[in-house]
Amino acid sequence: MESIPSYIFVDAPPYKEDCKKFVDIATLIASTGLNAPKIFASDFKLGFLMISDLGDTVYLDRINLGDNEEIDKLYGDALTALLRLQQIKCDLPHFGQNKLLEEMHLFVDWFLEQELQISNYEESGFEEVLELMLVNAAEQPQSFVHRDFHCRNLMVATENNPGIIDFQDAVIGPVTYDLVSLLKDCYHSFTFDQVAGWVEMYRERLISIGCLDKNVSREKFLRWFELMGFQRHLKCVGIFSRLHLRDSKAQYLKDIPLVIGYMMELQERYHELRKFCGWIEQKIIPELNSHRFVRP
Repeated sequence: MESIPSYIFVDAPPYKEDCKKFVDIATLIASTGLNAPKIFASDFKLGFLMISDLGDTVYLDRINLGDNEEIDKLYGDALTALLRLQQIKCDLPHFGQNKLLEEMHLFVDWFLEQELQISNYEESGFEEVLELMLVNAAEQPQSFVHRDFHCRNLMVATENNPGIIDFQDAVIGPVTYDLVSLLKDCYHSFTFDQVAGWVEMYRERLISIGCLDKNVSREKFLRWFELMGFQRHLKCVGIFSRLHLRDSKAQYLKDIPLVIGYMMELQERYHELRKFCGWIEQKIIPELNSHRFVRP
């Protein structure tokens, strides 16, 4: 007996959400053969959509089971999907310096000033970090960027894995942005050797399809990747604080120590980060011992 198809009905008020952008990008992704929700009906004026249901099992659910063989398979699929995403040619907004700065200032505006009540950070080295992050992003090839390509936005699918969701904020931006979203995830961590192995494999695949100059060395690409992660993790800490303070979602505070841990580990490899990381060590790490940041 054939299974009955499952659908999702979306009610997204136009003044809050842009359904047309979601539909346009879903269509774009699906045109590459990747698994994005299919659009069966839409009314942009009312903000209604009828889309296919990609299931309810996200990558994180399977990762938490700890089956290393399955994890390797899932991440192999995700990296292959990302490679295809990054070959999409389209006219999306460019992820420029202003947007990068806006993201990084979330760390100051929401985490330092509001969550921790820290207003004196002029000597922290934050401004120097901003400049470093902008240079790092500008050096990289620019391609399609999902912006939230991680284990809570990838659905486990029996066919054409993974299902890809939450792509409505896609832009054109640095080639390592989605890669670091996936491999230095805010909700689960892998060992350095695992991550470095995946990064090198991905670099080689980018070169093989002509999306990366063959002269970009392993060390250069890893630097792009890790510094891109620092930029993204500044943003994520700010967003998690905003989710707590503005949206009453305190559970996201428990993810902050992992994210700051990612940032701190880079000071050993990149001397440009040592001043700021030293300031974090002194001013912020003690605050993370508060019960609100500790996982049960």
